[in-house]
This record gives sequence, C-alpha cells and structure tokens, in this order.
Amino acid sequence: MRVFLLLLPLVLLLSAEGISVVDLSALREIKNSLTDITSSSPNAFFTSWDFNAPDPCSSFAGITCSMLIPKRVTTLTLGTGLSDSPGLAGILSPAISNLSELTQLLLFTGIVTGPIPDQIGTLKKLSVISLTNNRLTGSIPTSIFTLPNLHTLDLSHNQLTGTIPRSISELSSVKVVVLGSNKISGEIPILPTELLHLDLSNNELSGMLQRMPLTLRYLSVSGNRLWGPLSVLESLSELVYLDLSMNRFSGTIPSSLFRSTLSSMYLQRNNFTGRVPQQPLFSPAATAYGPGSTVDLSHNSLTGELTNTLAGVETLFLNNNRFTGAVPKDYVESVYSGSTRTLYLQHNYIAEFPVKEGLPLPDSVALCLSYNCMVPPVPVGFMACPASAGEQISRPVNQCSAFNTSMA
Repeated sequence: MRVFLLLLPLVLLLSAEGISVVDLSALREIKNSLTDITSSSPNAFFTSWDFNAPDPCSSFAGITCSMLIPKRVTTLTLGTGLSDSPGLAGILSPAISNLSELTQLLLFTGIVTGPIPDQIGTLKKLSVISLTNNRLTGSIPTSIFTLPNLHTLDLSHNQLTGTIPRSISELSSVKVVVLGSNKISGEIPILPTELLHLDLSNNELSGMLQRMPLTLRYLSVSGNRLWGPLSVLESLSELVYLDLSMNRFSGTIPSSLFRSTLSSMYLQRNNFTGRVPQQPLFSPAATAYGPGSTVDLSHNSLTGELTNTLAGVETLFLNNNRFTGAVPKDYVESVYSGSTRTLYLQHNYIAEFPVKEGLPLPDSVALCLSYNCMVPPVPVGFMACPASAGEQISRPVNQCSAFNTSMA
C-alpha cells in the first residue's frame, strides 16, 4: 500500500505514452480557445489533435516533446504556416503557461485576437516567442522582459498598443526584437547591450533616438514620428541594414554611415540637410559598394555637388533633393557597366550628366534625369522614370538661376 502511494504522484503526471497530464490538459485548453478559420479544409491545423490518440507527442501537429518520461512539450507551433491556410482564430489561452518546459512558442498568420497572456512570463526556458501577423491587442506584457533565456521576440503585424517597457534593457540574452507594424507609442527606451536585430517600423513612436547597442547589425524604425540628429548612430560599425525612412530626422547624415559594409541604407522622406561627404581615398569606408547594395536618400534637402562616395551602388535613389553641378563620371561609368542598375536623379538642380557618346544604356538599367537644370542627354524614351517624376523634362530656367544665386 505504501509503495502504491509513493507511485501515485507519478501516475497522475503521466498519460498515454508517458506525456505529462499537466501538459495534455494545457493542450486541451489551448485547443478550446482556438479554432481553424476553415475547419473543413484538409490542411486544417487541429485535425491531428485527437486527445484519444495513444501518443500526442508524435501525432499532434505543431508540438515537439522531450524524450524523458514524463514527456514534456518543448516546442509549440500554432498554425500550419502554409500559403493556402488562412490560419487560426480565437484567443491565446493562459494555459500556455502550464507548459513549463516550453522553449519555443510560435503562432502563424491568422486572426487570433485579444491580449498576450501575462502568464507567458513564467515560462523561464522560453528562447523564442514569435506571435506574428494576427490581431493581438493590448500592451506587451512586462513579464516577457524577465525571461532569462529569451533570444528572439517577434510580435510584429498585430494591433498592440502602449509603450515598450523600460525593462527591455534587462534582457541580457536577447538578440532579435521585432515589434514592427503595431500601434506602439512613446519613446524608444535603452535597449539590451547585445542586440543584433531591431525592427520597430510602422508604429507611432516619437522622440529622439537613444544610445543604441554597438552590436546592432539590423536597425529599422521607418514609418514613425522620430526626430532629431543621427549622432547616436556614428559608432555603430557593425550595421549592414539601416532603415530610418519616413520620419522627421534632421541635420547632416554622419559620414560614418557612407560605407560599403552598410549595404542597405534607407533614409528617404526625412529632413536631412548638408552634403554627401567625400570619403578619404584610403579610408576603409572608401571600399566600393557591390552587388545587392541599395541607398535611398530621396525626398530630403541635401545640397551641393555629388561626390564619388556612392558610385557603384546597385540601386541608388537621390531624387527630390537639391543637388547641383555635374554628376561625377564614376556614376556614369557604373551605369554603363551595369554595376548601377537603378539611378534616380530627378527633381534636383543638376546641370550635367556626362554620357558616353554613341554608347547605348544597358537594357537592365533604370535611369531618370528629368526635371533638372539641363536637357537630359539621354532621350526621354530611353529613361525609366516613375510616374511621380512628372512629364516636365527640365526645370524652368528661372528656377535654376534663382537657386544657383541663392546657393552662391
């Protein structure tokens, strides 16, 4: 009798094939709070969730279990992620927090609504939280920012509100934070020091940029209400992708950002002024840009003559600024060699584009020179201007003379 009583707790923890009864009960509650949008579809996610099955760990879609007895759920992926599957509807059950051995929690595209359960913060082994492309509401639970092993947090493309908790700075192990396409407001707080990837794009963030982690390689804050200078970015030597577009940043662009290792830079539609700097000839930053590089400085108030710094960028947008003078020959060489495949210079005050006589543009090149202080040397029919460039070939002479006088 005593032996039976000692074994009773173990019996209560086990179900079919040794899965934890606690985990099985949690899975049942999770299923009861969610449903396939099209349950009749052969790709419906919960079709395999038969609680009479002998081994849920091997038959339930979206779960991975540990090998030890009792088996514990370590990975939970909700939804198929298939392109022809509309996903799940419903809410996220707080019962997720009963899966105490969980290391990864993923939710694929669907129409799941309601808040993110605060109880998720009790899952101390979580390393990945990815709840994207749904209709989750409310603020981000502060409990998430106490998880000691969290590596990746992706809550993008939802309807989350509130601010980014200041406790985010305490996430010592996090490397990837993606909160883009929500309705998050307030200022960007101090961030974890070892962060590699940060995406806060398309929110309602305001204020100036704070000190950023020196480890950052990817930074996107496009489509917010951020303002001020970019001096805090000068020391981010590891950046390879930077998107600050569609904000209210101003001042000059730091010369340290003009380097080939930062191969994707989107600064369009801000209030930047000043010139594109000339990099010293033997500076590491003077290394030529390569295939796949993109720089977009369009729709700002940049002035002066172009330097050679951006020659060779594969996709280069310099349109809708106040550039003057002649385009350096290095840009022309890049266009004719095909290393620059897109060059937009329309709506500036450029006076010369030194084309090569009798040499046609490569078919793969998109070049636009319209509405400058010159008659485009390339026939209009051979240019590839967007509709937004308008139909006027050149600026009126009085605009050019007035602008050049004011700049003198």
